[in-house]
Amino acid sequence: MRKKMDIFYYWFPPAAWMGVIFYMSSQRSISITSHVTTDFVTFKTLHMVEYAFLFFFFFRAFQSLKYLKPNINALCSFCLTMFYSLTDEFHQLYIATRQGRFRDVLFDVVGILVMYVIIKKVRLIQKLL
Repeated sequence: MRKKMDIFYYWFPPAAWMGVIFYMSSQRSISITSHVTTDFVTFKTLHMVEYAFLFFFFFRAFQSLKYLKPNINALCSFCLTMFYSLTDEFHQLYIATRQGRFRDVLFDVVGILVMYVIIKKVRLIQKLL
């Protein structure tokens, strides 16, 4: 029973977060302000944040697999997050008022890399304590 709860505890968050991303990507395109630049910065920042969190959730899930080394963990997390980012942009090609753009995948990569640096820094600080 404990093993099943561990699987749910570690693997439900990335699955749920992918569901949130899918839901948000399925919505019609909106504008927050009348300024194109403000909207652009806002939505691209959201891209970075949502994929930073997805990377974190995958990293945490893979961390639960005790036999994976941290670098392999990060690589697996990166690959899955990138794959989902690509499929999300493909999905948006079929949503009215949305556009799937490779540029958005690049913003997602920035979010992933920022989260990777944060994880590395936190782990380094934990080793020092």
